[in-house]
Amino acid sequence: MKYLCLIYSDETRWMKMPKGDADTMLSEYGEFSQSIQKSGHFQAGHRLEPTHTATTIRIRNGKTSTTDGPFAETKEQLGGYYLIEAAYQRALALTKQQPERRFLERRLADLGSVQQTTWLREEGTSETT
Repeated sequence: MKYLCLIYSDETRWMKMPKGDADTMLSEYGEFSQSIQKSGHFQAGHRLEPTHTATTIRIRNGKTSTTDGPFAETKEQLGGYYLIEAAYQRALALTKQQPERRFLERRLADLGSVQQTTWLREEGTSETT
């Protein structure tokens, strides 16, 4: 099965983080990415730019409008994603190995079925809908 792991965190935490800590975190993300590539589970992934660089596109009554920035103010922002291929339990185990796992919320969605979505909140807790 293919799963999309959406990584949400408070982007202001990154802006306030000392350079050494940010470099360490980015290095850990690099190591995690390499490990899931070597294991064959990695399909795609990318870090996203901060929300202030976003453009929201809306189509209403056949008319397209664009606005700068995110659609809604949120506590956490989508900061990146991993597309992985693995059995469900293995996919859960892989997402729990991600850097920042204590600070972010991850959403693991089965791309083959809308029936199972798991929200991974803090290390060791999850909710399936």
